[in-house]
Amino acid sequence: MLRADADALLFSVKSFAAAMLAYYIALRAGLPKPYWAILTVYIVSQSSAGASLSRGVYRFAGTVVGAAATVAIVPCFVNVPIVCSVVLACWIGLCLYLSLLDRTARAYAFVLSGYTASLIGFPSVFDPAAVFDTASVRVQEISIGILCAILVHRFILPKRMTGQFTAKLSATLRDARRLAGDALRGTSGQVTRRDRDRLAGDLLALQGLAGHLPYDPAPVTPSRETLQLIHDRLARLLPLATEVDDRVRALRSGSHTPPDELTALLGEVEHWFAAADAAGRDVVAIRLIDRAQAVRTRIAADAVTAGDRLAANLVGHLAEMICLLHDCDRLERTIITAQPSDTASHLRSGHATGYVYHRDPWMAARSALGAVAGIVIGCAFWIWSAWPEGGLAVSILGVCCSLFGNVDTPAPNVVKYMTGSVAGVAISLIHSFVILPRVTDFAGLVAVLAPAFLIAGSLQARPPTTFMALGITLTIPILSGLGATYVGDFAGTLNSVIALFAATGFAVASMSLFQTIPVDAAIGRLLRSNRQDVRQRALGGGPDEAHWTSLMIDRTALLLPRLRLSGKSHPDVLDDTLHHLRVGHAAGRFYQAIRQADGDDGGRIGGRISDGGFELLSAIAARFGAGHRAGPSDAAALQQRIEALAALIADSSIADRAQLLDLLLDLRFALGPDGAVQWENGR
Repeated sequence: MLRADADALLFSVKSFAAAMLAYYIALRAGLPKPYWAILTVYIVSQSSAGASLSRGVYRFAGTVVGAAATVAIVPCFVNVPIVCSVVLACWIGLCLYLSLLDRTARAYAFVLSGYTASLIGFPSVFDPAAVFDTASVRVQEISIGILCAILVHRFILPKRMTGQFTAKLSATLRDARRLAGDALRGTSGQVTRRDRDRLAGDLLALQGLAGHLPYDPAPVTPSRETLQLIHDRLARLLPLATEVDDRVRALRSGSHTPPDELTALLGEVEHWFAAADAAGRDVVAIRLIDRAQAVRTRIAADAVTAGDRLAANLVGHLAEMICLLHDCDRLERTIITAQPSDTASHLRSGHATGYVYHRDPWMAARSALGAVAGIVIGCAFWIWSAWPEGGLAVSILGVCCSLFGNVDTPAPNVVKYMTGSVAGVAISLIHSFVILPRVTDFAGLVAVLAPAFLIAGSLQARPPTTFMALGITLTIPILSGLGATYVGDFAGTLNSVIALFAATGFAVASMSLFQTIPVDAAIGRLLRSNRQDVRQRALGGGPDEAHWTSLMIDRTALLLPRLRLSGKSHPDVLDDTLHHLRVGHAAGRFYQAIRQADGDDGGRIGGRISDGGFELLSAIAARFGAGHRAGPSDAAALQQRIEALAALIADSSIADRAQLLDLLLDLRFALGPDGAVQWENGR
C-alpha cells in the first residue's frame, strides 16, 4: 500500500509539472484555448513511460484524423444542421465500432478520432466558417500537451514498462507452476479452478502490458516473437494441466494400478515444479523430459489393458507439460537479461501465434449504433430548442459515448465521472471567482492550482477512482477560465455547468438504454461462440490449435469480470469454457489424424476406421450445433461410439494405430465432464 501511495504521488507530481509546462508553452504561443494542453496531459499521462508514449502517439494520430474528418464533414452540410449532426454522430459511431473490434492499444486512436470530431464538430455546426481554424488550433494545443506529457514521464524519474512486465511475467510463471503442481497432486476442484482463472487473467494482463513495450525507454525490449512464444506455451499449459489432472485422478481412483516407474516420475516432477532455483531446474528438466519419453515408450510398447494406455497417455502429457515450463523458464531469462539465449534459440524457429483477441462485430455494432442513436436524439433536442449551449452539451455527450462506450455497462463509469465533475465544478467556481482574480503572475497561478491537481492526479493513478479523478482534472481547466486572459464570466460559467451536467445526465440515460448489454446476455453469447467454434473444428474447419487455444483463453478472461457482475450463479461457466477448449482441441487433432490415416490406408479396415472416425466427429459437431439440447444420453452415445472405434483400431494393423488410440483417449476425457449440460440446456 505504501508503494502504491508513493507511485500515485509521483505520478501526480509529474503530471502536474507536465500540465503546467504545456500551459505555459501554449500561453507563450498565443493559442486561444491553452487549457486544452492541460486536459491533454491528464488524458495522455499513464503510470509508465512506455504507456504514456504509446497513448500520446495514438492520441495525436486520432486527433489529426478526427480533425480532418470534421473539416471534411461540416462544410459539406453547412445549410442542413440536422444532417450535419447525424453525419458527425455516424462518424463517432464508426470510430467506436472500430475501437471495440481492435481491442489493442491502437483502439485509443479510434476513440480519439470520434472524441475530437465531437469536440470540434458540434460547436461548429452553426459556425462552419471557423471549423478549419478551430481544428488547426485544437491540434496545436493537443500536440503541446502530448509532447510535454511524453517528455516529463520519459525523462523525469521514468517508470519503465519493461520492469512492470517482467515482474508480472515472473508472477505468472509462479502461477503456472502452482497450477501444474495442483494437477499432479489432485488438489480440490475449487483450488484448481481458482488457479486456472488466475492464469487466464494473468495472460490478458501480460498482453495489455506488452502492447506498450515497443514505446518503452528501456535500452532493449523483448522481441515480439519472444512474447508470442511465451504466451503460446502458457496458453497451452492451462488446458494441459486439466488433462494431466483428469488422468492422475483416473489412475488413482480407478481399478488401474499405476506402474512403479510412473509413480516415481510423478514424485520427481512435482518436486521439480516446486523448485525455486531457476538455473538448477534446467538440468533437471532435460533429464525429466528424456526420462518421461523413455517411460512412455516402454509402457506404450507393452500396453495391453486400458490402464496401460491411460498411463502412457498421461506420461506423454506430462512430458509436454515439463517441456512447456522449461521453455518458459528459458524465455523468461531471455526477456529479463535482454540478451539472445543460445538455449532458447531453437524456439524461435517455430511458428508463434501470440495472443488472439475475441472480436464480436455484432456486439460492437450494437454499441456503436446505440451511441449514434443517443447523440442524434441529443442533437435533435438542441436544434429544435435552439439552446445556445446545446453545441457544447452535445459535444460532451459525444465524448462520453466515445470514452466510456468500450464496456458492456458504461453508465456506472459516467456516473463516477459526473461525481468527480461535481467536485471539479465546486473547485472551479472557487478558483475562478475568489482566488484567480488575486493572482498576478504565472508562479502564483501554479501555486494556487497545485493542491487540487495534485490530489486529483493521485486519485487518477488508482484504478477505482480514475474516472472520478478525470471528472476533476478535465473540469477545472475549462470552468476556471484558464484561457489566454482572465475573463471571470459568471453567466457563461453557469451556462457551461448546466450544459456539462445536462450532457452527462443524458449520457447516463442514453447509454443505459442504447449501449448497455445485459451481462448474462454477454456471457451466453460468448458460450454460443465457443460451441459454434467447437462444431467447426470437429468438421475440420476453424483456426489452428495454437490460435484456437489462445482465442479460448481470451474468452475465459472476458468471462471472469462478467461473472463477477452477474446477478445469477454460474458456477460451471468457466468449466464449460475449458470443456469447449479441450473438446475443440481434441476433435481438431483427431480430424487431422483420421484424414491422414484415410489417405495412407485404402484397405477395408482402414476405410471402416476412417468412416467411423468421421461419423464420430459429425456426432460431436451435432452435439455442439445451434439449438441442440445436450443431455446425458448424448454423452453416453458418444462414449459408446468412441469405445467401438477404439476396439476397431486396436484390432487393426493400421500404421497410426497408437496415435489414433491416444487421440481417442484425449477425446474421451474431453467429452467426459457433463458440466456444460445445464448451461447449454438453459440457453
